[in-house]
Amino acid sequence: MNVGHFYYLKDQYFIDFPDQYLMKNKERINGAFHDRPCFYTFQDRSTSLYWLIPFSSQVSKFRAIYQSKINKFNRCDTIVFGNVLGHEKAFLIQNMCPASRNYIKNEYLDSRANVAVRIDGVLERELLTKARRVLALHRRGIRLIFPDVLEIERQLLQNNNRRNS
Repeated sequence: MNVGHFYYLKDQYFIDFPDQYLMKNKERINGAFHDRPCFYTFQDRSTSLYWLIPFSSQVSKFRAIYQSKINKFNRCDTIVFGNVLGHEKAFLIQNMCPASRNYIKNEYLDSRANVAVRIDGVLERELLTKARRVLALHRRGIRLIFPDVLEIERQLLQNNNRRNS
């Protein structure tokens, strides 16, 4: 896995961690599930787990939520806007989740060029800064992330320890 790339989660992740706030693979095309959502990935240096930030094409919906948070708190670190393959998307830090490599299904590739999809460096730095800040606050008891990511992280680390012993 490459940090800063986009990946899809295996369905097994949602079976093993049945959290109602996880963004599940729910889009059907011709009766079959399509690989969505897609997640931007970064690694937690202290645990070696990957953190996955989903993004959405429902930009207007999340702009309204973003603006509401700006009006109320004068800042919003849980939603970031940026371009993916030339289209504006909403990155939902509020819905990020941890995962280990064995739950990754495949990488998101640009179908025209058959290369890994990337984002520009400015957006990447903003995402990482805000995601790490939100995660640190969440670890201190300020609930900014909807899924129970600390419990998922605990289980993932416990599973990794079992495999390594």
